[in-house]
Amino acid sequence: MRDIVGRVQEKEKLKQIFESDKSEFVAVYGRRRVGKTFLIREYFDNNFSFYITGIKDATVKEQLINFQIAFQKSFKVEKSIPNNWQEAFFNLISCLESSNEVKKVIFIDELPWLASAKSNFLNALNFFWNHWASARTDIILIICGSAASWMINKIVKNTGGLHNRITERIKIKPFTLQETELFLKHKNIVFNRHQIVELYMIFGGVPYYLETLRKGKSVAQNIDESCFNKDGILHDEFQNLYASLFKNYENHVQVISILSKKNSGLSRGSILNELNILDGGSFTKILEELEESGFIRKYKYYGKIKNSVFYQLVDFYSLFYFNFLKNNSQENYWTSNIDNPKHRSWSGYSFELVCLIHENQIKKALGIHGVQTSVSSWRSKNKIQNNAQIDLLFERRDQIITICEMKYSLNKFTIDKNYAQSLRNKIEVFREEGKTKYAIHLAMITTYGLVENENYYDLVQNNITMESLFE
Repeated sequence: MRDIVGRVQEKEKLKQIFESDKSEFVAVYGRRRVGKTFLIREYFDNNFSFYITGIKDATVKEQLINFQIAFQKSFKVEKSIPNNWQEAFFNLISCLESSNEVKKVIFIDELPWLASAKSNFLNALNFFWNHWASARTDIILIICGSAASWMINKIVKNTGGLHNRITERIKIKPFTLQETELFLKHKNIVFNRHQIVELYMIFGGVPYYLETLRKGKSVAQNIDESCFNKDGILHDEFQNLYASLFKNYENHVQVISILSKKNSGLSRGSILNELNILDGGSFTKILEELEESGFIRKYKYYGKIKNSVFYQLVDFYSLFYFNFLKNNSQENYWTSNIDNPKHRSWSGYSFELVCLIHENQIKKALGIHGVQTSVSSWRSKNKIQNNAQIDLLFERRDQIITICEMKYSLNKFTIDKNYAQSLRNKIEVFREEGKTKYAIHLAMITTYGLVENENYYDLVQNNITMESLFE
C-alpha cells in the first residue's frame, strides 16, 4: 500500500476486506472527483488480477473490445473479442482459476458506463459472483462508480440476482478540514488554518480540485489561475461535472440553480414551483441522484411534521460557481475582489456550511460526542419573526438543546448590543414555538473566537473556534 493521505476508516475497511476468510463483493461510490479510483489503485498498489474501466457513451461492442484489451494486459492470453458479457466473464473465470495469487482482486471501475441498457452486463456479473466467486474464499470483487444513485439503486438495492450480494460498501466522501490540511502538507503547500477554511469554502474537500493548487501562490492566486482564467483547469468544471453524471442533466442543474438562491434550502413543493416539470417519479429521481452524489442534503426543521423535508445545496464548488463564476469573464477576479460586500455575504454562509459538514467535530468540541443527540435546523413559523432561524441545533438526551451560531470574521468576533438582542429574541421565540422544557445553551462557532465583553458572559455557554473543526 502506498502513502494515502487521510481516509483512515476507508483504509481500515479495505484492510479487513483483504484479510477476510471469504470472498468479498465491494461497492465503492461517491461523487465525481472525490478520489475513489485513486484510493483503490493506491491501496492495492495497482496490483490487480484484473482491472477494467468503463468508457462513457460507448456501444456494447466497444466496451467488449475494451474488456479484451484489459484482459490481454492482465493475463497475457490471446483470445478473440467476446461476443457478449457472459462469454467475457467466462473467459475471466478460466484465467482466474489458473492463477496462483492468494487473493485475486478484480477491480471494475465506472461500472455504470459498462452496464448500459440492454447490455446484459449485470446478468453476466450476477453469473460471475453467484455461480463462481461467492463459493470461493480468495476473490475480492470491487465495483466502483461516480453515479452514486445508480450504484445504490442498481447494485446495493438490486432486487434481482444481485439482491443482498454486496458484502461491503464504501462511500467515499470529500476530505474533512483535517484531511485537507494533511493533503496540503503532503504537497508542501503552506497555508494557515484560516486560509485552509477559505479554500474549503470554495473547493470543499474534493481532492481533484485540491490537486490544482500550486505552492508558492496565495489562495486567491490559485483560485484565479484554476477557476477564473480562461485556460484554468477548473474554468469549465461546472458544465462538465453534471453532464458526466446524469442523463438529462439540465434538470439537475436547474434544481441546483434554484437551491443556490436560497441558503437555508427549500421544500420539494417550492422547488417544483420554480421548475417546468411535473411532480412524480422523475423529479424524485433527480433529488435522489443529487443527494446520493453529495450535491444536496435532505433535512427536517425542528418541530415540523414528520414528512416535511427540505433540500439544501451543500456542494461548495457549485455554490461558488453561481455566486462568482457564472457569466463572469473577468480574469484575476478573485485577487481583485477580496472582501467586497458580495464576498463577505458569501463567506458568512459558506462558513456556516463548513460547520454543518463538520457536525461531528462540533459535537466533540461541545463534549457531547458520546451523548445521544438529534440534529436539526429551525425557522420561526411567525412571519413577523421570520428572521429568527437556527441552522444547526443539537437536542440532547441530557435535556439540553444547544443552539449553534456560526460567524466568519477576519478577527475575533464581537457580540455587540444589537446582535445580542437578536440572539435573545431568537432564543425566546424558539423556546415559545418549540414548547421545550429543556435548558437552552448558546454555542458560538467563529474563526478566531469572541471578544469577552458583557454580552459574551451573559449569553454564551460554549465558545468554539475554527481550530476545533480541524480535529
